[in-house]
Amino acid sequence: DDFTHAHGENPVLAFQGASPEALAKIFAEALQQPRLFDLWRKQQDQPEEIDPALGDTDSNATVIAEQHDLHVELQVRTRLPHRILKQRLNWLIGSNWELYDVR
Repeated sequence: DDFTHAHGENPVLAFQGASPEALAKIFAEALQQPRLFDLWRKQQDQPEEIDPALGDTDSNATVIAEQHDLHVELQVRTRLPHRILKQRLNWLIGSNWELYDVR
């Protein structure tokens, strides 16, 4: 809920911005492009054994962020499965998020 704590544990992958708009932008990029996944994969002991499906992207993904008091709501539109959304959000902001609505 507190946006000031919205940073993942790994500093190489973690969100470093300070605004909801910056989070929306970096999360959209993480869904649209393989850069964040590639950074994570390079850190693994056996990167060649990582399932390539974990690096799936959606070039049409969109993310909108809205500030509400101390929390930020993200509206995400993507064809990617929940496990990919969870993976990327955890890398960026750790476990500081909750999923409320899926359509």
